[in-house]
Amino acid sequence: MNTEETSRFVRLRVDLVLEVEDEDELTKAALRRLAADPKLPQEERPQAEGAVTEDTAEALAYLVDPFDLVSGVPGVELQQASWSSERIDYDPNSPDWEVDEDDGGDDDEEEDGIG
Repeated sequence: MNTEETSRFVRLRVDLVLEVEDEDELTKAALRRLAADPKLPQEERPQAEGAVTEDTAEALAYLVDPFDLVSGVPGVELQQASWSSERIDYDPNSPDWEVDEDDGGDDDEEEDGIG
């Protein structure tokens, strides 16, 4: 296959499982980020603050920025990103645990990348 027949676009899928050891610290960090976000309209702040305060997964999703993951990679430009977070049942000792098997995820997420 030559380069004329292939797309320049690459979908990079990354699945992370994080253990939240300090929910309060995570929430405080998300609230600090919200307070410092000049692009967030004032009328949307209360809703965003409520979301990150009520749900640790929302706080984490607000703090993780896919641009940060690829901004230092030479020769690439992020075109589109979508991400979410959710609480999952996870047993790190389970030999058969696989992403999307126990976490309730699915493979029907076409909107998550370049389409």
